[in-house]
Amino acid sequence: MDKNSLIGFVLIAFILIFFLPTNEVSDKKNTKIKKNNVSSTNNNSSKLNDEKNNFKEDSISLINNYSSDQLFSGSNLENVAKNYTLENDKIKVVVSSKGGQLKSVIMKDFKTYQSKELDLFIEKYSKLNLLFQSKYNSKKENHQTADYFFEVSEEYEKNKNQLKLKLKKDNESYIEFCYKLTKNSYLVDFDINSVGMNQYIPNQNMFLEWKTKTPVTEKSKRMQDQSTNIHYQIEDDVDDLDWDDNDEIKNDEPVNWIAFKQQFFSTILISKGAGFQQTKLISKKNKDLDNTNYIKDLYARITITKKNKKNLLKSQFYFGPNNYSLLKDYDKGYEEIMDLGYVGIDSWVNKHIIIPLFSFLSKFSNNYGLIILLLTIIIKLSLAPLTYKSYLSQAKMKVLKPEIDKLNAKNKGQDPMKAQQATMNLYRRAGVNPLGGCLPMLLQFPILIAMFRFFPSSIEIRQKSFLWADDLSSFDNWIDLPVGIMPDFFGDHISLFTLLMTVSTLLYTRMNASMSTGQMAQMKWIMYLMPIIFLGIFNNYAAGLTYYYFLANMFTMTQQFVMKRFVNEDVIYAQLEANKKKPPKPKSRFQKKLEEMQKQQEKKMRNRKRR
Repeated sequence: MDKNSLIGFVLIAFILIFFLPTNEVSDKKNTKIKKNNVSSTNNNSSKLNDEKNNFKEDSISLINNYSSDQLFSGSNLENVAKNYTLENDKIKVVVSSKGGQLKSVIMKDFKTYQSKELDLFIEKYSKLNLLFQSKYNSKKENHQTADYFFEVSEEYEKNKNQLKLKLKKDNESYIEFCYKLTKNSYLVDFDINSVGMNQYIPNQNMFLEWKTKTPVTEKSKRMQDQSTNIHYQIEDDVDDLDWDDNDEIKNDEPVNWIAFKQQFFSTILISKGAGFQQTKLISKKNKDLDNTNYIKDLYARITITKKNKKNLLKSQFYFGPNNYSLLKDYDKGYEEIMDLGYVGIDSWVNKHIIIPLFSFLSKFSNNYGLIILLLTIIIKLSLAPLTYKSYLSQAKMKVLKPEIDKLNAKNKGQDPMKAQQATMNLYRRAGVNPLGGCLPMLLQFPILIAMFRFFPSSIEIRQKSFLWADDLSSFDNWIDLPVGIMPDFFGDHISLFTLLMTVSTLLYTRMNASMSTGQMAQMKWIMYLMPIIFLGIFNNYAAGLTYYYFLANMFTMTQQFVMKRFVNEDVIYAQLEANKKKPPKPKSRFQKKLEEMQKQQEKKMRNRKRR
């Protein structure tokens, strides 16, 4: 047994020994989290069968049956492709003379999970292709630039960060692809020009097709699959395709940018003009995810109108990380591609609280296990007043529990509505709000959901190790199982952080079990079942997330342990008895509404008996 495993067992022993004997009171956290079916992945790379998994052209291409032609016959004479490199501190871009298209885009500051170069534009998986029709010698011909060899301008020798490639009919007539890389940037300018080609190309639309098989770069293929999709912006609204199924959309409105988004990296094609006028977007799931080296087929087709006969396309590529602050700085809405929650309170919490706080703490340490610990402490201390209010309300409920049990026994077998009304009257006379313990916990719920979104999307913790976890952004396979247990639910491993989270949640549930009254007491088994279900769900989730939930449970139990020393149940009981002797407070709107509903229900039951 190694040191890290020993630490895990010590933590489990600690929470069992320290917290098991305590009889604390707190409201149950009924946190219902959207289930994501995540499975473990085979880390060993397998060879891709290109013919079997080839993207079907006939289902997405507008122009078919490309023919050899006479217009660019001179461009086919040279049959050896040459590579040209544009490079800065962030990325290395390689462009091939064959097709004038990108061959690779290497991220210099990042590696794949297998410690290989991280390439966002792998040649055998990707294509950037211009489709058009020409008329030459009274003959119409179809063309795709990927078939031809381009000639590189001499300017490249003077400026290695700018590359112009020409598909030439002759020296005065050609189509030009222009690439320009800015210093210390993830942006690559990409323009398409037509020089002296108007007489050969009819006044009709041209089409730029961009497609890729997104490569496997992360530890969990399933998690990467859930995060891989096409996003696009129309005006100020960002939308996306269905990530969970094959999807296709045609846009007749101008599109500002199109993003092929993966879990931690994206390639974004940006219009530098009035937007891409007509677009077709397609996303196709990989049906054989476990046995291939790519995640999804992504395709975009952009219609190029020939209003400007020289400058066919003025655009820009972003090849870079999904870093919220970085994307937001461009002020183009790129940050909206990140899955930080639905448009609501959880997304707001991530954008305005969690991310700024996490970034601030990251300035003082590169140990992200410690940063998550500090983040947990700050959040729990900030929520301490709500936690105390919830605990105090639960303590009042506990003091009243014997009286509630007597009422339930007295009204057993009688009208349930009357029994409920008697209980509510007791709460009102004692000055206790039965929802007083729930409401503070509900206010904390958005933070729990925000964390559920934050950790799997946070590139800051990608490939950052802590204790036994080699990557906090993915699952920690503490023990590898010989056979997967329900692969789409539990997986082929055991996550120790998830196990710690489950044990601490069960103990937290036990500490609050004595509070349960009425129907809640009858549903105790559900309270114990939910952590077991979460064990299966979170076993494949980010270790940083389950580590946070474990820490949050431990701090909550510690807070309740401390609060018990300051909350005297005898004092609470005396206060409740004193409240009973006071004139009853006016009924709240909620109480009046509840009584009205009870009366209506009783009336309906009497009418049924008469029948």
